[in-house]
Amino acid sequence: MVENQPRHLTDVDALKALAHPLRQQLLTRLQRHGPATSADLAVEFRADRGATSYHLRQLERFGFIEEDTARSSGRRRYWRAIPQDLRLPRRSDDPEIAAAADAVGRQWFERSGHELVAYLENRDSYGDFSDAAQHSYGGTTLTAEELARFAEEYIALLSRWHREPGESSPGARHISVVFHAFPTPDQP
Repeated sequence: MVENQPRHLTDVDALKALAHPLRQQLLTRLQRHGPATSADLAVEFRADRGATSYHLRQLERFGFIEEDTARSSGRRRYWRAIPQDLRLPRRSDDPEIAAAADAVGRQWFERSGHELVAYLENRDSYGDFSDAAQHSYGGTTLTAEELARFAEEYIALLSRWHREPGESSPGARHISVVFHAFPTPDQP
């Protein structure tokens, strides 16, 4: 289960650590598929084992992952994602924080777009999941306070349905959920 309290990423060093593309891939892999060793991840991502180990230690240093001590043995260390509700700063007066948050946000947005396109191009191969999948585009009129409440209710709903790798029901698969709620830009 994802922690109830959001983790607001305002530390520039933690944001920079998360902004590294390989670290993003490693974290996402651990979140979706569960624990793995640096050697397993190096092979999976065709990366240098030493570099992979370094990037995992950086993710650990900033509290995104931890060693899975129940699986680890000797020099064979397994890593797992720490379940948490990560939040990027909405805005920052610090240009370094703003730039790092933008880099992370861009990666999240690009990954969600790539995953959606990949699904849509092959949706017939997903069987019952294609019938269950939803695509929604809509809008409403809200105040800033209502928008903030709306977003928190959405995150709470997603958190209620969160499962850790290995806790899934038979036949379950990872589901990407993309949600954007923002003021609609005025037409020129």
